Amino acid sequence: MSLRRYVQVDVFADRPGAGNPLAVVLDAEGLSDAEMQAIAKWTRLPETTFVLPPVSDDSSYRIRMFSPRREVPFAGHPSVGTAHAVLEAGLASPKDGLLVQDGIAGKLPLRVDGEGHTRTIAVRTPRASVREIASANDPRLHDVLKNLPLGALPPALMDGGRRWWLAELESEAALRDATPPWDAIGTLAHDTESMGLCAFARSDDPVYYLAVRAWVGAPAQFEDAASGAANATLAAWLASQDALPGDSGFYRISQGREVGHDAIIELTVDDAGDVWSGGRVCTVVRGEIDWR
Repeated sequence: MSLRRYVQVDVFADRPGAGNPLAVVLDAEGLSDAEMQAIAKWTRLPETTFVLPPVSDDSSYRIRMFSPRREVPFAGHPSVGTAHAVLEAGLASPKDGLLVQDGIAGKLPLRVDGEGHTRTIAVRTPRASVREIASANDPRLHDVLKNLPLGALPPALMDGGRRWWLAELESEAALRDATPPWDAIGTLAHDTESMGLCAFARSDDPVYYLAVRAWVGAPAQFEDAASGAANATLAAWLASQDALPGDSGFYRISQGREVGHDAIIELTVDDAGDVWSGGRVCTVVRGEIDWR
């Protein structure tokens, strides 16, 4: 097979250009690992996913995820975006409102609510744990945080498959005005084997409860437009500190405005303590990829 169905979607977005882009190859059976990596490098998008037939009755499909540099065990926006593409292509249907994604991170359910443009999809993320609670005076964090006005919670290192340092800032205005110290963030990411710093602040906006900025320090340095996995680790951290916004376990965050996007991610911490990360998805490109 040389022609394979191919789509590009915008994840955590109610309109094209607002969220985080993703490429999805829907007929990936027969592609080698090297070919998948080459396609992911070619698309130049944050991630490219490859959909494969399920191998067990309790999963809807299999998935492989690749950044332009390497295979990724789990990420939130590729999971949500791939589920949207699978539904549109008719490759799977929800059972009791759920799809089940089978990948390196195991079998993860995705909750599907609604239909069409207003449909939301949320993935139950791998359990995140608190690896370390630090102080702003920690030598590893000093150069990262020295010009950031901090909020009430202490900085923390969370591990949810990918490690993120989290820091609360005193206000949404301070967060949005912040200039990330890229050299310091890169050093922190390298020295602590983390992605970098996810900074957040409380908001009085009627749509979202938190504003979030995720600064990736390694292997490249960039600001993530919308990160389902980073926000899932943040939700787990807030839950561990009894600091979730609202009173129902559900809240929305705003991310990406500083890099030209306007994503809204919905987070839910359920009664079992699991975190669901999701939102809307828009399909922007439909076609075929010819990779021979």
